Order: sequence, then C-alpha cells, then structure tokens
Amino acid sequence: MSHASSSPAPVKFAYWVPNVSGGLVVSKIAQRTDWSLEYNQRLALAAEKAGFEYALSQIRFTAGYGAEYQHESVSFSQALLHATTKLKVLAAILPGPWSPAVVAKQIATIDHISNGRIAINVVSGWFKGEFQAIGEPWLEHDERYRRSNEFIRALKGIWTQDNFTFKGDFYRFTDYTLSPKPVQKPHPEIFQGGSSRAARDNAASVSDWYFTNGNTPEGLKTQIDDIQAKAAQNGHTVRIGVNAFVIARDTEEEARAVLADIILHAHVEAVHAFGDAAKQAGKASPEGEGNWAKSTFEDLVQYNDGFRTNLIGTPQQIAERIVALKAIGVDLVLAGFLHFIEEVEYFGEKVLPLVRQLEQAQAGTTSRTVTPVLESVA
Repeated sequence: MSHASSSPAPVKFAYWVPNVSGGLVVSKIAQRTDWSLEYNQRLALAAEKAGFEYALSQIRFTAGYGAEYQHESVSFSQALLHATTKLKVLAAILPGPWSPAVVAKQIATIDHISNGRIAINVVSGWFKGEFQAIGEPWLEHDERYRRSNEFIRALKGIWTQDNFTFKGDFYRFTDYTLSPKPVQKPHPEIFQGGSSRAARDNAASVSDWYFTNGNTPEGLKTQIDDIQAKAAQNGHTVRIGVNAFVIARDTEEEARAVLADIILHAHVEAVHAFGDAAKQAGKASPEGEGNWAKSTFEDLVQYNDGFRTNLIGTPQQIAERIVALKAIGVDLVLAGFLHFIEEVEYFGEKVLPLVRQLEQAQAGTTSRTVTPVLESVA
C-alpha cells in the first residue's frame, strides 16, 4: 500500500514564524511582516483561528542574508504558546549549540506549561560562518547528520525511558532519568529537514516528520517515495511536510505580479551571499543533492525554495495544487507569506475551505470506488 493511499487524514498546515527580521524573502520589497513579539503573537492567534495547526520558529545566531535581527527560537516559541490555546509550536534546535540533555529538560518543561503543544525541528546546520562565529566545530556534511541521528535517538531515550544509558560518538548518557517526562506520549514530535541522501536516511530511521524544500510535484514524489521505501525497510513511520511560499490573490495575474515584484526587488548581494553558503552546504553532500544544490537565483530569493512548490495563484488553483501534493504523500504544507497576518487570514477564509471540500469530494469518490470491492469479498 502506498503512503498516499494510506493517509486519508486532512492535510495539515504550518507557517514559518517570522522571528527573524526581513520576513521570508531576501528582498527589499515593502512588507508588513514584522519580527517583534507583539506582531508574532497577533499572527499566532490569527493563524490558529484560520486553521493552522503548527508554527515553526527559526534559529539563527548571527546576522546575514537580510536577517539583521533574530529572536531565539525556544524562548520565542514559549511566548507564542502563552498567547494561544491550540497551536503547536515547533522550536528549531541546532545540535552543537544545544546538548540533548538541555533540550530534553527544556522541552519537557515547556510541554507541561503548554499542555502538550511544543515540538522541535532539528536543524543539522548549513551556515558554516555562524558555527565559526560562535566557536562551534563545523563537521563534514554527513557527520552533521550522523550527529543529528544520535541527538534524536538520545532525546527519544531520555523522554521515554528511566535509567537511560547511551554510548555514541557524539553523546553519552549513563543511568539518566528525566523527571517529569513530557506530557505528550510517547514524546514531543521531532521534525527534521534536508534534501541530501543523509538527511533522507535520517528521516527514514528516527524522525517523526521530514521537511523538504520546495520542489515540483515530480521532484517531491521522487523524494517522498524514496524516504517511505527506506522507512518501511526500517519498520519506521515518518510523515512529510513541504515548504511553500504562498501568494494567494483573487486573480492569477495579481499573484504572479506579486512574485515578479518580490524578485525584481531582490536583495542581490544578500541572495548571492546566501546562495554561496547554502549551495556549499548542499553540494557538500557526497551525492551533491543537498538543499539548494540546484537552486536558481530566483529560487533563492525565498530561502527554502518556496516559490518552486507553485502555490501561487487563485484560491482554487492553490487548493487544487495542495490536494495534488497530498496525493503524492505530502501530509503538511509549511507556508511562508509576504504580509503574514493579512495573508494568513485570507488563506484561512478563501483557500483552506476549498482544500477541505476537495478532500471530502476525493474521499467520497474513493469510498464509492472501494465499496463494491469490499461487498464482493464479503
């Protein structure tokens, strides 16, 4: 049975938390998105009301590529949890600066405070200059994922076992018991991104969720099929999230004009600098298929290839494309926007109801197709 056909659950929606200045595009275009706490708490409430289930905070330690200012991800996530009642917030975590013991304790506490609404996104690291600036060793590409693998295994052990002992190359625990353990069982959800062979193998063995950069449906299907085949071999279950920059407007012409305007006003020096660092990280994977390894200048204006997913157009066009993504095995859409609050509200009002209608229509078609077969067997 394919992953897509075994996942009738409605597609989930997450949004990028703009806790880093400059919004979600490396462009000088005017935008009403702001990186402040006050703006982000209003956005979190708007997203929760609109039907978004997750929010993903970003982690950056240094300025660069249009991100002059950055709020720390875990403490910022906790502030958003205080402002909301249903939203689950994913705090981005970097192995290296964070140790599994600290993360396990920190997240367990926030899980209790928020009544089970915290998750983590383990970022293996792509920004070499940042690691050098804060005095953290910079590992080779596949070693970073090997460390993340141990990091996640250690977290799971601490969160689910008493007297946990772990002897890895990067982390060691001896007879350690965390108390209290998290509210969520078996543990808070663990997300992880990347495009390389090492990233996909890691997701197929230990992560609960895998985030892929934006891509065409064909490119995404190849990645998803590969991960799910590996996960099945490992006896593991992983769900898939895809990055997308959403430009929903009343007409396709209007949406395309916004995209053209974003690219026209691209911060050229910042895009090139980001591209150099990002592509170095992507090409550093042995097979040359890491994030951004094949991205164009235009792709890099949205720093996770979000334009490539093509959720740009009318609500109907976008809803149909989202349901098509679901059909190839996408479980979650991670969305970025230009003017976050207004566009999240528009998405919740205009796009999300169409997605649900299309899902229901497809479910009805599937049940009508399947029922006679079941009856004949009976």
